[in-house]
Amino acid sequence: MIIYNVTCNIPEEIEQEWLHWMKNEHIPEVISTEKFTSFKILKLLTVVDGNEGVNYAVQYFCNTLADFDDYDEIFAPALRAKTANKYGEKVLTFRTLLQEV
Repeated sequence: MIIYNVTCNIPEEIEQEWLHWMKNEHIPEVISTEKFTSFKILKLLTVVDGNEGVNYAVQYFCNTLADFDDYDEIFAPALRAKTANKYGEKVLTFRTLLQEV
């Protein structure tokens, strides 16, 4: 199992709008690529000194590294551009790729 983890820092004033957009538009678009089998949205509860806003981790699960590579090469650029056009630098993201062992 491969897990594509996207950690997001969102200003509190747009948290609910962002979460609605993620659940109703962005994540369905990612899942529609058929490269991921499921996803989870997790809200980070740990408070980090000096960190402003609210943090979420969105995890997408796929069966193989090849599935992720296809997503990253074929679909991700347009989806990332769409997100950047909508939120600019308001939403900061950090991406990691994990493997279940």
